[in-house]
Amino acid sequence: MRRALFNSLESAALSALFATIAGAALALLVGLTDIRAKGPLAFLILLPLMIPPHVTAIAWLQALGPASPLLLALGLAPPPGSPNPMHSAAGLIALLSAQHAPLAFLTVRAALRALPREMAEAARLAGAGFGRVLFRIVLPLVAPALLAGFALSFTAALGNFGVNAIIGIPARYDTLPVLIWRRLTSFGPDMLGSVAVIALLISLVALGALAFQLFAQRRFGAALSGPPQPPLAQPLGRWRAPAEAATWLLVGATLILPLSALLATALSPTYGAPLNAETVTLRHFAEILFRQEATARAFLNSTLIASAAALLIAALAIGLGHFMSRGGRAARRLASLAAGQAEIAYAVPGLVVSVAFIIAFIRPLPLLGVSLYNTLWIILLAYLAAFLAIGLKPVLAAFAAVDPSLDDAARVSGAGFGRRLLRISAPLVLPAAASGALLVFLTAYNEVTVSALLWSSGAETIGATIFNLEDGGATSLAAAMAAVTVGATALLMLALDRLGRGAPPGVVPWR
Repeated sequence: MRRALFNSLESAALSALFATIAGAALALLVGLTDIRAKGPLAFLILLPLMIPPHVTAIAWLQALGPASPLLLALGLAPPPGSPNPMHSAAGLIALLSAQHAPLAFLTVRAALRALPREMAEAARLAGAGFGRVLFRIVLPLVAPALLAGFALSFTAALGNFGVNAIIGIPARYDTLPVLIWRRLTSFGPDMLGSVAVIALLISLVALGALAFQLFAQRRFGAALSGPPQPPLAQPLGRWRAPAEAATWLLVGATLILPLSALLATALSPTYGAPLNAETVTLRHFAEILFRQEATARAFLNSTLIASAAALLIAALAIGLGHFMSRGGRAARRLASLAAGQAEIAYAVPGLVVSVAFIIAFIRPLPLLGVSLYNTLWIILLAYLAAFLAIGLKPVLAAFAAVDPSLDDAARVSGAGFGRRLLRISAPLVLPAAASGALLVFLTAYNEVTVSALLWSSGAETIGATIFNLEDGGATSLAAAMAAVTVGATALLMLALDRLGRGAPPGVVPWR
């Protein structure tokens, strides 16, 4: 356990550092300069955040290995028998960095949007160049956002199961999430006890990182006055074209290369065979969509429970938001307590949530005698606990923008609580609730960290099935299933982009 703890801390800290540097650099470039196509660029930067980590790991393994169909087709594959560069601690840390750089991008970009322009404009009028404005004004003011990005990346890397399992196990670089999975599948007499201890250890480290973030933000944060203004657009002049080319090249390398390799593996007759016009085949897609019951059932199960979780969380978020903004003192306290617990559940790694639900529901429910263990119901309940904060944040932002006099006028007119909620509050915040529900669906549809320990035969999810296919050596089938998942994710993100046009600012991250 000591070695796994050290590996977890090392990989989480280093990947969080690199993710913060990369994400902050991209946020500064998008938020402070006059580069073009900022909307599509932000969309593509955030796309890896919505792709399941284990899918990203599989894609990079297939992009750089000696059996990569893409590299074989291009004549660039290393000699047979060469080690895959991703099967190493460095490969794991690099992949975690790329996976979580969008978190730092989000936090820093949000801070730049709230940055008053007057300070930078005054400095430029006084003769300060862009570099001086950046290092003397902008970076000190967004320092809390940098700390927040580091803490979020650290916590996400600490509990990341997909990358740590797909990359770490072959590299013999065990981390705490993988150790939990191995202990839970060992079925020893003290299995639950040892798993609970490891889960508690991960929780303490994650909550410690978040506590440090809050302390640092209070200690080093600076209060800004005035409403948010349009971001700065520092002209880059002759450097704009090279900056745009470098940015698009980086985004393309982190997206196009692995996803092309994933698609090439799915279209090739077998993993390691060269891909050309004569060998291309769709039989792997037909296999996972129509022939294998487990994979088809996984698509159905994930769609059902992700949809149910999204709808239930949207309803809960509207109710909690109404109580927190319009309720009495007691109701407001209870709703705030529930919201705080939702934030804690979202902050701790998903594996910890899974272990907690296993311990709570491994026995039949009292009085009812019904067992939720090894069913879809336990996965749905875990989704509600783990992802409530995702759907709650945009709804709270929408309630903050609603004039409370509307609810007061309805109350004076004699409208009861239910009528005010259904006829006034819910319609006004519905666009934000719908956007939050779609974000919940995206997260739950693709996740593997929560369901990796909760799935069972008949209750498979997409994430767990892809992981099991790759772990069992069915690489081509795993690639085909992952390619379908990535395509569905991209379409859902485009739908969220259109839906988010009527939502409050900040609900859709890339808008």
